[in-house]
Amino acid sequence: MDVAVDEVWKLISRFDHWPSWGPTVVDVESDAHEVAEGVTGRVKTIAGPWLPFEITEVDRGRSWTWKVAGIPATGHRVSARGEARTLVEFTAPIAVAPYALVLNAGLRRLKRLAEPNAT
Repeated sequence: MDVAVDEVWKLISRFDHWPSWGPTVVDVESDAHEVAEGVTGRVKTIAGPWLPFEITEVDRGRSWTWKVAGIPATGHRVSARGEARTLVEFTAPIAVAPYALVLNAGLRRLKRLAEPNAT
């Protein structure tokens, strides 16, 4: 993405931004406002139910992973490729490989959000 890594990190780490780029996320409730190891909350999915989550690992400004309903879920990583260029990677356990389609949609939505003036 043609945007600074700090800007992308804000979008993927702050709960209030998740519904903007996460195709399956409708809402998030937590006492915290952003990812930190051990933070818990619940996420409302497009399927309807609220599911509990826990942030399991955080390398601040670089990556985070979580469990949803006690099951290891996706990973999220950003790395600078220059002052105003960022590589974004989403990962998922092999058992949910078809979810890669949803992750790809999330990356496209994140790119549009991060680069609002891109053509």
